[in-house]
Amino acid sequence: MRWIPLLWLAALPAWAAEPPAGLAPCRLAGIEHAAWCGSVQRPLDPAQPAGRQIDVHFAVLPAVARNKKPDPVFLFAGGPGQSAIDLAGSASRLLARLSNRRDIVLVDQRGTGRSAPLHCADDAPARPLREQVDPALQRAELQRCRAALQALPHGDLRQYTTRIAVQDIDAVRQRLGVARFNAVGGSYGTRAVLETMRQFPQTVRRAVLDGVAPPDMVLPASFSPDAQATFDALLAACEAEPACRQRHPALRARWQSLLDSLPREVSVQHPVTRQPERFVLTPAMAASLVRAPLYVPALAAALPLAVDEAAQGRFTALFGLASAFGGGVRLAAGMHFSVVCAEDLPRLDATADRPGADFGTAMADLYRDVCAGWPRGEVPASFYTVPPATGATLLLSGGLDPATPPRHGTRVAQALGPLARHAVVPNAGHGVMGLLCVRDALFRFIDAETDADALAVDADCAQQVPRPGAFLPPAAGGTP
Repeated sequence: MRWIPLLWLAALPAWAAEPPAGLAPCRLAGIEHAAWCGSVQRPLDPAQPAGRQIDVHFAVLPAVARNKKPDPVFLFAGGPGQSAIDLAGSASRLLARLSNRRDIVLVDQRGTGRSAPLHCADDAPARPLREQVDPALQRAELQRCRAALQALPHGDLRQYTTRIAVQDIDAVRQRLGVARFNAVGGSYGTRAVLETMRQFPQTVRRAVLDGVAPPDMVLPASFSPDAQATFDALLAACEAEPACRQRHPALRARWQSLLDSLPREVSVQHPVTRQPERFVLTPAMAASLVRAPLYVPALAAALPLAVDEAAQGRFTALFGLASAFGGGVRLAAGMHFSVVCAEDLPRLDATADRPGADFGTAMADLYRDVCAGWPRGEVPASFYTVPPATGATLLLSGGLDPATPPRHGTRVAQALGPLARHAVVPNAGHGVMGLLCVRDALFRFIDAETDADALAVDADCAQQVPRPGAFLPPAAGGTP
């Protein structure tokens, strides 16, 4: 069973201007031209401003135009645990139209990237499969990692909450001399944007929240019912699609038969090393393998085939799909658990979310065990509130998202009030800004002169995007 975090993932020509004082030209992966890089020094513990300091690093992708707008775009990365600077290449493509007249600012949130990083051992693609899916091994590894992180100069794991992190980001705003900015967040980044709007409401001109993960969302509990709903929809879609139904009859029954046969020893060819491996597969491990490709509908389209193969004792396709998810994105696991253990775990027992039939409590149990010994930062009750928005806010949800489905965005939009608009793309997965017409809507929303004009932008342009049909091998009548 793999702990799968929230995630969110899309060259920018820069006008050859001199960087602002204190910033230096730098090269970022995926960016053809030079960016500007800098850092701000921040107290590790805000309650001890004269105590140990950390450097919070940021990068600016400068606007192309000489006469640029004064309100840049700040990108808030997902995870929790993604580095915003590592997303420079995809972010520059995603926000290319905005970058014509606005700087794009990427801040490595404390605990990620270059900002007092809290990395555990690399989850190398060639790592043995048993180590990737066995929850007992994951627990032991995370305990070792926690001890190693606590030995670092910046290893007070109580100081890596969202509340503290957005104060760092506001310090970057002040360092750049920016009065107001446009916030774009994906997945966990939406929680950071909402906390910025709560603490510093007058600094956020516009906000775009893609895959809404609100502060009152109890991540380890919501993973199960949200994944269950998406998986059930996938099975129903196969039943409704003649070619899929003919190729994979009674797919739900075959999946249940597979679960009933576990735990048992299986033989799997490693999708990277191509070497055969043998280990005991449990129902929770199998469910986690199914959950991973659900994030991306194009990957999920191959799940009927992979599940059918697994029910017949052939697991290579299922492991291959799970390995394809993630795209090599590296998460700072120490920061991830510092956030979730402080903000979500205290609310786990009181959550109204009920486990899905197939996904159960395995994810919640893993987090509960890891967080039992993880130092927890203080989180005030006000953190879990969403005050009315002071500027136009666009919320985006994918109807097939197993992590941040529309039910969360709907609740937040109601709390934000009349300046919020929620657009749902029924057949999109986790993150919808990559869709071409949504990108255009995002540009027009931020570029609009007034909040009223922004809220009038058509953000429902992707309503007719179809669900990918089930993958069928060529021999079964599909296409190569």
